[in-house]
Amino acid sequence: MTETTAAANNNDNAQAKVSKKERRPRMWKVWVQAARPHTLTAAFSPILAGYNLCASEIQKTIVTNDDPDGLMNGTDMNSWLRKQTFAWLLFCVFVQIGTNLHNDYADFVKGADNEHRVGQARATQKGWLTPRQTATASTMCLMVTFAIGIQLSQLPNASGNWDWFALGITATSVFNAFAYTGGPYPLGYIGLSNFSIGYSGLGDLFVFLYFGLVATMALPYLYSRDVLSMQYGGGQTAGEILNRMFSNPESEMATVVVPHILIKAFYVALPVGWLGTAIIVVNNLRDRHTDVFASKLTTSVRFGELFSRVQYALLVLGSYCVLPLVLLSDYHFEDNYNGDTMNIISWCFLPCLTLPMAIPQLRAVTFGEKDGADLNPHVGGTALLQFAYCIFFGISLRILR
Repeated sequence: MTETTAAANNNDNAQAKVSKKERRPRMWKVWVQAARPHTLTAAFSPILAGYNLCASEIQKTIVTNDDPDGLMNGTDMNSWLRKQTFAWLLFCVFVQIGTNLHNDYADFVKGADNEHRVGQARATQKGWLTPRQTATASTMCLMVTFAIGIQLSQLPNASGNWDWFALGITATSVFNAFAYTGGPYPLGYIGLSNFSIGYSGLGDLFVFLYFGLVATMALPYLYSRDVLSMQYGGGQTAGEILNRMFSNPESEMATVVVPHILIKAFYVALPVGWLGTAIIVVNNLRDRHTDVFASKLTTSVRFGELFSRVQYALLVLGSYCVLPLVLLSDYHFEDNYNGDTMNIISWCFLPCLTLPMAIPQLRAVTFGEKDGADLNPHVGGTALLQFAYCIFFGISLRILR
């Protein structure tokens, strides 16, 4: 505890180590830059996919005849979707900003962000904010994240009952936001000041799991937990319905409805997660020369330049090749499939409209035309590619229902 406190106090004096200082912009611009709003598309994109999948399912499953008690109707389901989407959007935005701010703090105090940095300017490294300021702001954002997660973890119509899976996702999301870069605060208070997901080379896996699978599948999971359990529940609580579903694997809900949504959501999440991971691959490729001196063992540092360039191609191209798997997930549940040939084509065709955006990124990153600071535009370019892909993916999800 004493060592951690001393490190935190020394961090405020570490600004003197920055050899090159620039004139500080206005404070509000500094905070906007530290929050990195250009990265927020990585939070928006998976929500777009998850939202449109749920909206598509709602259009197929509004059945008032199976709901004699009037527990759920089309208006209620769409109202639920808007409310939960907004809450999940806030969760993802605040966890993204909190992670960015903590990264700004921790990369500086650990020496990864210095005067030789080739990436975009960092507020702490430039001396515009102190490490204490960015660390405190990160903590505040993640406290908001945790509060939203608590709200999402409450089961409907079940006073005092909690969804422990959702609570686990909330807790691990907040922990991982701090642990992604690590540093003495706050992990030092629990003896984990040397633990870092990103510095150990696990950043790619973290992004795929949490900004891919979790972020995309959260809304379909909440939909199956809340809306469908109430619709099929005959007035019972969501917790009771889920218990009944898992204890009776032959029921319609256990064999058709929930597996259909979650399996389809998993396939939808794959390309979203791969494109999100491609963003961090470009970032790691760009920073590999300075990361090695800070003992930041990203995959680019561990396995080299060629590995990262090939990895980027596999992630981007794989995002287009995986589209037929979503179709197969629908065919697996033939009773729920109402598509025709044109709908099938739309699945593969609409997201492929973003290929012209992918080609310049592949040319620059995979085929080695650019390196170092010249890769900066392609970090944002890959993020925009993911965002555009998810827009067209969402449209196709609405068409194929």
